[in-house]
Amino acid sequence: MKLTSRTSRAALATLSLALFATACGGSEGAAPKADAPKEPVNLTYWGWTGGAQQVVDAFNASHPNIKVTFSAITGGPDGYAKISNAIKAGNAPDVAGIEYPTLPEFVSQGFLEDITGPAGAAVKAKFPQGVQDRVILGGKTWAVPYDATPNLLYYRKDIFKNAGVEVPKTWDEYKAAAEKIKASDKNVRIGGWGNDDAPLLAALSWQAGAKWYGTEGDGWKVNINDASSQKVASYWQGLVKDDLVMNLKINGPEFAKAKADGVMASFIGASWSAGGTMTALAKDSGKWGVAPLPHWGTPATGMFGGTSYAVTKGSKHVKEAAEFATWAATSPEGVKARLSSLKAPSSSLPASPELRPIAAAAFDDKGFFGGDKVYEIAGAQVDTIVPGWVWGPVQTATNTAIQDAGLKGTLTDGLAAGQTAAEAAIKGRGLNLAK
Repeated sequence: MKLTSRTSRAALATLSLALFATACGGSEGAAPKADAPKEPVNLTYWGWTGGAQQVVDAFNASHPNIKVTFSAITGGPDGYAKISNAIKAGNAPDVAGIEYPTLPEFVSQGFLEDITGPAGAAVKAKFPQGVQDRVILGGKTWAVPYDATPNLLYYRKDIFKNAGVEVPKTWDEYKAAAEKIKASDKNVRIGGWGNDDAPLLAALSWQAGAKWYGTEGDGWKVNINDASSQKVASYWQGLVKDDLVMNLKINGPEFAKAKADGVMASFIGASWSAGGTMTALAKDSGKWGVAPLPHWGTPATGMFGGTSYAVTKGSKHVKEAAEFATWAATSPEGVKARLSSLKAPSSSLPASPELRPIAAAAFDDKGFFGGDKVYEIAGAQVDTIVPGWVWGPVQTATNTAIQDAGLKGTLTDGLAAGQTAAEAAIKGRGLNLAK
């Protein structure tokens, strides 16, 4: 059915996000029936995050009535295809790692169980609103948040000092700093941009007040090509045109090389970027710093990625699967198990504020960031996440269109292509599109 049922219209009238056609059913997270299977209950979990096996081991050791078996899969499109195909074939895991931008796509296709009953109260009690909004869709809880991912600015303190610039607090200051850094050394630029990272463009548009998706009446409203997003696109395209940032693919090897060679003075990342930066740029320990992302006049940020634990459609043990997901995301034992097993430093910011001191205590940057406290800075930015952002039910198609058109032309071209592709994909999915 489409978003035209009486139930869906009522939900749309009172909630910020519509439930999706194929997700109107679900288990409602009901309590186990009287004929529930005898314990121990066997669960399977698929994911790609480091330390997942150790989290499972710790859970199994403290929960003798539930046994979880972990299987590692690749992240990104290939991993999601594997999960989707398994759900369709009826042999999916009970729990799967799903990133926030992808979660609405899984919900819209009916691929997940509603876990409001067994996990909804914990999600509302344990996580800030900006994180809750990523997993509560149409008033129902579809996953348990794992991390929070506000954007930050990573910068070379020595390059900024030599150029005589302060860490920019606004995007106007960022441009002025870019001009000074270029003038100070013709071979150095403040950053880079390559039109190849739609998720980053989304996060920056989010920060600027954009709302790419929403609902109107009983249909989806698409606003990817709105004024706020156009402002962000024009800003970065202008920096590229004026040679104030390097014109490099953000996800390409040249971008990483520019940071390693000391000719790129800053980059945008989330808290999880800190650990990888320490590993990749170990020779520059003490030179890097971290600061809140520049804003448009009022402190604000969007989220860049982020992962949740979801229970897949058809699980025979929804209650137990939700119990594992909640424990893994909210228990001190879970975060300790994950961090103690990692060989490389991890700087993922737990979505639960209660767990952040534990993660911060385990994160020894060995002076890499010159005394800047990554967890403290990132944690403070969670409170500035702009409300009202909704990831759409066709985000993959949107991202592909934005990147393909942006790489051939401009970011503005990418936004226009994303708008067209999103509208077409929503119709193709059998969902209603608001006029």
